[in-house]
Amino acid sequence: MARIARNCIQSMLKVVNSGIGMVGIAMIIYCLWMLRAWNRHLDPSDNTVPWFIYTILGIGVTLCVITCSGHIAGETANGCCLCIYMVFVFLLLLVEAAVAADVFLNHNWEENFPDDPTRNFNQLKDFVTQNFDICKWIVFTVVVLEGLSMLMAIILKALGPYPGRDYGSDDDFQPERLPLLKNYVPPPPRVAGDQIHGTKNDSSITRINSKMNKILT
Repeated sequence: MARIARNCIQSMLKVVNSGIGMVGIAMIIYCLWMLRAWNRHLDPSDNTVPWFIYTILGIGVTLCVITCSGHIAGETANGCCLCIYMVFVFLLLLVEAAVAADVFLNHNWEENFPDDPTRNFNQLKDFVTQNFDICKWIVFTVVVLEGLSMLMAIILKALGPYPGRDYGSDDDFQPERLPLLKNYVPPPPRVAGDQIHGTKNDSSITRINSKMNKILT
């Protein structure tokens, strides 16, 4: 029963973790599109750095790294891997909570960011403002996925690793040992059906052959 529960938790962790990875891949694709548009309209004399694009790209790569670690932790059910994955998810939740608190509590939160030469930051802000309900549900779904992945990792760690997966102890597996040659005693002859194996079989055949020869002569 514990093995079935562990397998179910592992599968659920992989599925929930895949949702986080899809968000990271979407952010990377969006950044590549912004970089392509930025390079197309880039002035050779302009040395400004598109910080917004690189920030979104870094977040997407981070989500993909967390997803890979979650898949490894879910597949191996190793306590160390699960702890590392839980630390990653916890730090991600802390960063998201800090950003959300800064946006809702600080009315001048835009002044904390430098000017974006690509203007993509303003475009994203306008899109979020115009489609606030959709963006709210997307953010809520991502946070729920992260919370569920954290919960699944905690449950999987509480269940422990697979029994019998630790092969470091020689007490669990005692190989069959052969006796010493000087004390070796051959096994007795085996009886299989009506046939007797060993030296008795040869002697009985010899006696039968001698009787047959006497009858024939």
